[in-house]
Amino acid sequence: MNSDIFNQSVLPLKDKLYRLALSIVRNRTEAEDIVQDVFLKIWSKQDEWELIDNMEAYCYRSIKNLSFDRLESMAARSAEKYNAETENMMFVDTKNPHSAFVEKEQIDIIYKCIEKLSENQKMVFQLREIEGMSYKDIAQSLNMSEELVKISLYRARKKIKELLEELNK
Repeated sequence: MNSDIFNQSVLPLKDKLYRLALSIVRNRTEAEDIVQDVFLKIWSKQDEWELIDNMEAYCYRSIKNLSFDRLESMAARSAEKYNAETENMMFVDTKNPHSAFVEKEQIDIIYKCIEKLSENQKMVFQLREIEGMSYKDIAQSLNMSEELVKISLYRARKKIKELLEELNK
């Protein structure tokens, strides 16, 4: 595989991979770094490209693994930073238009529901509902059977529906 093939098969995934990384780490800069690191890793292993059956699945799996690694290190850094900054913290009250507030609240509620899912369900839900991946590609990306993907997605949807119904009562 040469640079043309890399440009045609890997680079077009950039936005999808970024969204997946962002959904895990919740930090734009860190998500961008993760995508860049994965691209560098893939580029540096050109001699192994022929051994990869599904490059897209390989990219998603790499993003997922690196994102979780970075999330752990971010948590450790955040705890240290929080302890150092809490003494000098100032709160700023900013007013937003009502519609922006309502939209933000709705998004926050949905993310809180998603956060209550198991890690497996979160990943399957993200890849299927947000990224629009096929069951087969999700199965390859997460190293599981298609049936398990379908079951996990069903359970994730059901759990989110239950949580939203509880909030509306």
